[in-house]
Amino acid sequence: MSDARMTRQKASDVPVPEGDRSDHPLRGGEPFRFGDQPVVETPGGLRVPKLGLGTYELEGDQCREMVAEALELGVRHIDTAQGYGNESGVAAGIAASGVPRDEVFVTTKVDNDNHDPGELTQSVEASLERLDTDHVDLLLIHWPVHWETINATLNTLAQVQGSGMAHHIGVSNFTIEQLDQVAHLAPLEVLQVECHPFLQQRELRSWCVDAGWVFTAYSPVARGAVMDDETLVEIAAARSTSPATVALAWLLAQDGVIAIPRTGDPEHLRANWEALSLELSSDELARIDQLDEGRRLIDPDHAPW
Repeated sequence: MSDARMTRQKASDVPVPEGDRSDHPLRGGEPFRFGDQPVVETPGGLRVPKLGLGTYELEGDQCREMVAEALELGVRHIDTAQGYGNESGVAAGIAASGVPRDEVFVTTKVDNDNHDPGELTQSVEASLERLDTDHVDLLLIHWPVHWETINATLNTLAQVQGSGMAHHIGVSNFTIEQLDQVAHLAPLEVLQVECHPFLQQRELRSWCVDAGWVFTAYSPVARGAVMDDETLVEIAAARSTSPATVALAWLLAQDGVIAIPRTGDPEHLRANWEALSLELSSDELARIDQLDEGRRLIDPDHAPW
């Protein structure tokens, strides 16, 4: 274990830099209510539903319709990004659902071209306009690019949080070594990375538990590959459900983990939602634990690993 990891501060111990520190709902106010949905909480006040909807590659009417259908089903966490080009579609879906904005947890991410402090702030303002809201509940740095200016980037991210434009902040696609270098720079509370039965990210999950962070799993059904795995198919057949539901239930059983499966299919959306009511046995969980093979599906040229 590195010295940096041993001295790592929790998000609640890291001061927010200068900015407008006016109160917002999660800073001394009434917390979000998500009915009886399971949530993950952090020492810094973050409270987020364990199962959300990813929107990567959802565009136009399909994005609007899937967001609306997810919210009508009961989903209360919608994940988008500046780079997805669909923040307006997410806003339209929220509006179409009739669910009040203050009952929806919205995450977006800063694009790789917007890490410069001035550009970062302007990009968040543009995101809020597209999302038709005065804040996002969680703002992430999408990828750890432009590492030479990461200190300034995270300082600005914290200032955005201090202004109230983002209630909570975090990072995505960072390695443990990078996390150890930056955890003290801002009140970060979330890591979002690819995670599924074939890439279980045990060390990163453990890092987040130790730090009091939320671990968010994207591509949690391995872009559909879970549907063809023999173990998951057998467990699903015994439970009269889908292998995707089983894979998600395994993830949701992990400490501090939330999942944001992306789908453009209403039937798959309902199957994903069933994971909240599926409790796997210790034997079933152990069998899925054995599926880890380090199979990474998201590996762009700018990735840090």
